Formats: sequence, C-alpha cells, structure tokens
Amino acid sequence: MPLSATLLALLTIAMWSFLAFLGARLSHLPPLLVLGVALCVSGLVGTLRIKDWRVPVLTLLVGVGGIFGYHFLYFASLQHAPPVEASLMNYLWPLLIVLLSPAILPGYHLRPHHLLGALTGLAGAGLIITGGKLSLDLANLPGYLLAAGAALTWACYSLLTKRLPAFPTAAVGAFCLVSGLLALASFGLGADALQLQRLPPGDWLSLVLLGLGPMGAAFFTWDAALKRGDPRIIGSLAYLTPLTSTLVLVTLGGRQLSWATTTAMALIVGGASLGSLDLWKEKRNDPLPLSENPT
Repeated sequence: MPLSATLLALLTIAMWSFLAFLGARLSHLPPLLVLGVALCVSGLVGTLRIKDWRVPVLTLLVGVGGIFGYHFLYFASLQHAPPVEASLMNYLWPLLIVLLSPAILPGYHLRPHHLLGALTGLAGAGLIITGGKLSLDLANLPGYLLAAGAALTWACYSLLTKRLPAFPTAAVGAFCLVSGLLALASFGLGADALQLQRLPPGDWLSLVLLGLGPMGAAFFTWDAALKRGDPRIIGSLAYLTPLTSTLVLVTLGGRQLSWATTTAMALIVGGASLGSLDLWKEKRNDPLPLSENPT
C-alpha cells in the first residue's frame, strides 16, 4: 500500500480521536443540530473547490447516503439502545470494510491475517467501549439493528467510493453540505431556530472545530486514503480510533485508565499490526487502484 495512503489513514484516525472530546463538550445539544452545523461548516469550507463538485447523481447519492445515512442511523440507535451497546454495534464498520472488500472490489481477497487482525481489533474496541461490562437486552433490539445498519452504511460508502467512476476528493465537500442541510431539516431548524441564537461562544467554537476536523477534513482524508490504499489494511488500522480517542479523553478530559482500557489498547494495537502486515513486505500480486482519482 502506498505510504501516502497509510499516512492519510493515520491522519484521519488522529482527527477522529478528538470526536469524543468535542462531542462531550456539546452533549447538551441535540445530536442532529450538532451534526447539521458541523457538516455545514465543513461543506462551506469545501466551497473553496466548488468547481470540483460536479459529479454524477449516483456519486452524490452514495456520498450523501454514506455521510448523512450513517450519522442519522447511529443517532437514532442511541434513542433505542444504551449508548455503550449501540457504540459497540457501530464499531462493526472496520470489520465490515475488511469482510466486504472482496464482495465490492474486484481483485481483493481476504488472507488470514486480515481477518484475524480485524477480529482482534473488534475485541479491543468492544473492551474499551464496554469497560468489560456488557449487557445485551432483546428489548433494545431495534437500537442494535440501527447501529449495525449505521456500521454497514459506513462500510459500504467507504468501499463504493473506491468503486465509483473517478471523482475529485474535493467533491466530499458537496456530500458534507447536503448532509448538513438534511440534518438541520431533520432537526427542524424552522421550529427551533432560537436555539442556535442562544448558543454561547464556547459552543460555537466547538462546533466549528468539529466541522473543521473530525467531521470535516477527516472525511476528505478518509476518501483520499481509501482511493489510494488497501481497504483491508485501512479497516484494521481504523480500530486505532477508539484507542486514540480514549487517550485524548485521558489527556484532556481527565478520564482515568483502567485495566480494561489497558488490555484493550494491547488488543487494538495487536489487531492493527496483524491486519497491516502487508505494509512491511513487498506485495506484487495485490490489485492496483481501480482508478486514479484527483484530489
């Protein structure tokens, strides 16, 4: 896998690491309002390359369906299931990226270390999210299914952007802006417009930072990484996200490390290492990128 793809994937993970921290600072606001404002910030910044937004309708539908559909399903799952269990189901998406790569992308095949790495990372993510305590209740089944649907949506979006006809990564700005407007419409901006006017400067700062980083630039670097790289490796590396997110919360948010967190770190790092073994040896028979996409 090209070094540029690895670096872009790691940069994405670094930005996503601040999602939980910034999200916690905005937890008093309705999720769809946060989503809508952050994505609109990202989309408005993306207008700097608006000439690259001319993409086929199918490409736009896949992009908006991925970004808006994923977040909408995930936030809906939180209303029908406890956050810990919903988040665990949601973190199936890196595993699904690995598992679905052969089905969606021609020429990609699963090797044992890809699958083992993804499963080990999933175990670590589950431990770091649940703290070693998990209670699944069939009464919350609708919420679990919504969270699993969110994971499937993000995995399919991530892989389909590699399969679609070549489009500029800058077009992700259009995906973000349309998704942000849909989120604000779902929230009911007309009825609750005053809530935006009452937001203190600190909330606006967090929303802007969210839209510039974890829910902004991260979508662009994620798209660029997947276009250039191997989704089987990137899917395994993605499990570093809950690990780095926890480290940010420990460093900036005052959270304490527990035995479960420490064990989870070992599992996640081990899983990411297993899943990315191909980075350390020359591969002559892996498929070339399906298309060379401009950034």
